[in-house]
Amino acid sequence: MRKALAVLSTLALLTAGLAGCTETLRSPDSGGPSARVALLLPERKASRYEAGDQPYFAQKLSELCPGCTVDYRNAEQGADTQLQQAKDALDQGAKVLVLAPVDSVAAGRIVTEAKNRGVPVISYDRLVLKTQVDYYISFDNAKVGALQAAALLTALGPKATQGEILWINGSPTDNNATLFKQGAYAGLDGKVRIAAESDTAEWNPDNAKAWTASILPTLRGRTIVGVYAANDGTAGAAIAAMKAAGLPQVPVTGQDAETAALQRILVGDQYMTVYKAIRAEAEAAATLANDLLRGNHPPASTTVDNGAAQIPSILLDPVTVTRDTIATTVVKDGFVTASALCAGAYAEACRTAGIA
Repeated sequence: MRKALAVLSTLALLTAGLAGCTETLRSPDSGGPSARVALLLPERKASRYEAGDQPYFAQKLSELCPGCTVDYRNAEQGADTQLQQAKDALDQGAKVLVLAPVDSVAAGRIVTEAKNRGVPVISYDRLVLKTQVDYYISFDNAKVGALQAAALLTALGPKATQGEILWINGSPTDNNATLFKQGAYAGLDGKVRIAAESDTAEWNPDNAKAWTASILPTLRGRTIVGVYAANDGTAGAAIAAMKAAGLPQVPVTGQDAETAALQRILVGDQYMTVYKAIRAEAEAAATLANDLLRGNHPPASTTVDNGAAQIPSILLDPVTVTRDTIATTVVKDGFVTASALCAGAYAEACRTAGIA
């Protein structure tokens, strides 16, 4: 309920400036029927961007501005690629950039390019650092790490002091990964011992799997009781490497509520994930982009320091998901369908978890 209220209040805040507004958009240059909005997403390794962010954003913007065009591009983890995509979008007339940066610092070049052309930039999901953007829309990412830490401690119970954990972070070029780590460290510091820790270049699960497989032989004779994994991709990679090494099942964290991760949770391979209401995030970004096309700059609920300025920000609330809460969170919200989740070998596990 708290999450739902937070989402509703956020969307109400963004749309308040448009309430009762019946005029049509004035012209292409000021956000008229042929206005273009560039949606620049960072990668495809996490399924959320293609399956969630892009279609939700496009659908909402189409509702608000039926004649607008979403110029969608995915950089596939290339910072230079993303810069070129941004330049191309601007050359083709984009009037707003919605940017989830591959590299939080390097993306400043994109913002500068847009500002030189008088185009506003929304930093989406990931915060651009050291260059001023117009708005930032994301989740409370330090809280994501805190939720992961709390869940891991719950799963470990007394085993937290009886062994060590593996610690797998996200990409060092993504500011969100830094925030996840900060939140997790705050919750786990002094309560667990870390056997080994690694950042995961480009959030690539193959990199996480290779690191886990390489580090396990160096830890023979030591008891691994859990894994802190920053997202579902790295969680799945660690689980696969540990299974290949013949190690027993241990609690593993995650994030993004990917279908494969939810299925691992159902059968006990992964303990938890963090659900972020991507639809609410994408729709809030589309609503704000529509405002900017109209020349409106609605107030934000908070600000975040990105090293250049206090950025007007909207931070949505993440939610812990375990086997006991899959039905009442991601399934209830329609984030994943029961038919997709419970297919084949997972049917019995779904019935046990109360998922019809």
